[in-house]
Amino acid sequence: MNIIEEQRIKDMLIYEQELINLGYLNIAGVDEAGRGPLCGPVVAAAVILPPNLYIEGVNDSKKLSEKKREKIYEEIVSNKDIVYAVGISDIDVIEKVNILNATKLAMIQAINNLNIKPDFVLIDGNQNIDIDIQSKTLVSGDSKSASIAAASIVAKVTRDRMMLEFDKEYPEYNFSKHKGYGTKLHIEAIKKYGLCTIHRPSFCKHFV
Repeated sequence: MNIIEEQRIKDMLIYEQELINLGYLNIAGVDEAGRGPLCGPVVAAAVILPPNLYIEGVNDSKKLSEKKREKIYEEIVSNKDIVYAVGISDIDVIEKVNILNATKLAMIQAINNLNIKPDFVLIDGNQNIDIDIQSKTLVSGDSKSASIAAASIVAKVTRDRMMLEFDKEYPEYNFSKHKGYGTKLHIEAIKKYGLCTIHRPSFCKHFV
């Protein structure tokens, strides 16, 4: 790891270090993937990094190539010192409570699924969630906090892999290419084939 990259990651640990200095031990970063697509679940992840762990390349998942995301994901899930978990809100939940609330529920589920209860949670975005743990929201947190960035990568790769499985079930929609986002290819498939069981009707009403 070069000096510039080391400094970049150190800068992304500022929020975590401030909390450590205040006496917090287990700081979880939380982020989601899949709020915008026309189909599929919304997936959240929570990650607790050990102090002073530098993961080379860790960043907002949207700024990374698929290959780089996969590499960092494997580093995270194979490291026994990193605690992580995911939460999932499926189509029924999204349609019932709306995408914002479904995202919050997935985040809460991810936190509750951690095998260590965090004593502080850093949440990407500007929306608080209903947890009995002290927390802080960070707009663009996946670019500012290493814990949130790690969570964004776990959430994104987990969801992408789910969409690859759905692609096998519904090959006519080409989910492997667009992961459910509203691309021209996807919208054309919806107009041709209609909706499948993983589409979000409230998101697709303009295309059917």
